[in-house]
Amino acid sequence: MNWINAIVQGLMLGGLFSLFACGLSLLFGVLGIINLAHGDLAVLGAYVAVALLPSVHSNALWALLFVPPIFALFGYVSQRTLLSRSLRSGPLTTLLVTFGLSIVIQNALLEGFSADSHSLAVGALVTEAFHPNTTVSISYLRLGILAAAVIAIVLVQLFLGQTNLGRQVRALSDDGEAASIVGINVRHVAGIAAAIAFASVAVAGLADGMISQFGPTSGTDLLLFGFEAVIIGGLGSLWGTLAGGCVLGLAQTIGAQIDPTIGVLCAHCVFLAVLVIRPSGLMPATVEA
Repeated sequence: MNWINAIVQGLMLGGLFSLFACGLSLLFGVLGIINLAHGDLAVLGAYVAVALLPSVHSNALWALLFVPPIFALFGYVSQRTLLSRSLRSGPLTTLLVTFGLSIVIQNALLEGFSADSHSLAVGALVTEAFHPNTTVSISYLRLGILAAAVIAIVLVQLFLGQTNLGRQVRALSDDGEAASIVGINVRHVAGIAAAIAFASVAVAGLADGMISQFGPTSGTDLLLFGFEAVIIGGLGSLWGTLAGGCVLGLAQTIGAQIDPTIGVLCAHCVFLAVLVIRPSGLMPATVEA
């Protein structure tokens, strides 16, 4: 793999990291929730596809039609019940609740599916690629994941900026008490934000399951990369999340080009460097606004 191919692969890997981070950024930016169960929710989405696909269709792409809506409903109900109650007790309670949810999901998956790893079959798409030259290979599947990340962020931005419900979500993010005073149904709007976040993490979990294997405890690594992408990009900034994911992906693939054993380490080092040099991130929400 030459340097140009390493950059191309890094950008496509960044698209996957951005998909993971999108829901994290939205939940924190709107509700102030740091969701420690985010990675496990992604893995749960992949396992829902494993459980339901045999009765629907063998190709995992079909899971994109029913898993995200299931998770959107799950997110709405979770916010209206579990998360909203924990928020009233303070941010520490929310951390504990989402940590507990993470443990419950991991153990439930271990009981239901054992510790064996799984993957989501997408047929020949997993190996198909086009080659601009003899050294660069662009996977159709990974390119589609990058496109999905960009489309997801564009759609969320359009929702927040161009729809009445989206403006209510922004009002809730700015000042929940003032939003309630002017007549906004704060609980419903918060549920919608959580529904979007959960649906996005389900898409990310399916995407990861299509390109790699996953197990009941895989969510920890996914959560770590999601947090790093959010912090590098800037808390509460969706476009910053995309930038942060791409920076992480580039750091990992370029590091692996130097030495295959240090790719992940390079990504973590870049995260620490950004945290020291620019703690607010590359594109913080205040700058974006």
